[in-house]
Amino acid sequence: MTEVERADDKPEKAEAETVEAPPETAPATGTGAREGERTPSARRRRVVELAIVAALAYALDLITKILVVERLEGHDAIEVIGTWLRFHAVRNPGAAFGIGEALTIVFTVIAAAVIVVIVRIARKLYSAPWAVALGLLLGGALGNLTDRIFRSPGVFRGHVVDFIAPAHFAVFNLADTAIVCGGVLIVILSFRGLDPDGTVHRD
Repeated sequence: MTEVERADDKPEKAEAETVEAPPETAPATGTGAREGERTPSARRRRVVELAIVAALAYALDLITKILVVERLEGHDAIEVIGTWLRFHAVRNPGAAFGIGEALTIVFTVIAAAVIVVIVRIARKLYSAPWAVALGLLLGGALGNLTDRIFRSPGVFRGHVVDFIAPAHFAVFNLADTAIVCGGVLIVILSFRGLDPDGTVHRD
């Protein structure tokens, strides 16, 4: 290679060496920041997580109610922790913890509406914590709605099976527990500024 050819190569090499690498993406901050990726596959993962949590909550509630009806209903209460916690089967026509006993049909409609809202939110779900919270709400709502539909005294008027009886407190079931835990988690996420679509609002 001649002197001239070597000289001509140098600018090209220098230009290649001075090409700057793209700057690293800084973490998003401030209002409207996003948590994690927002792709169809990411949304599907969150929906699957929601469905798994809901299925577990629903299955546990359904299994415990079947056992309570078969082995505890009509029998004396079982002391779990002395008089502080007992298993005592009761039929509840009202909402969670025995609230609103005269509004059975109203609470049935509310439970069905909650399920519809959760399904709609799932269409834009990208947050794992929200998937867990909504899964708990969905599983609990389905658990008590199943009682409303299939238990006596009739369709949409059925009484919910409750059996967890702490001292000086209302009797409840695992569906009620899932609903309360999901609600508390939603409050915490809202205070932290995290929305179901992964948007993080920071003031």
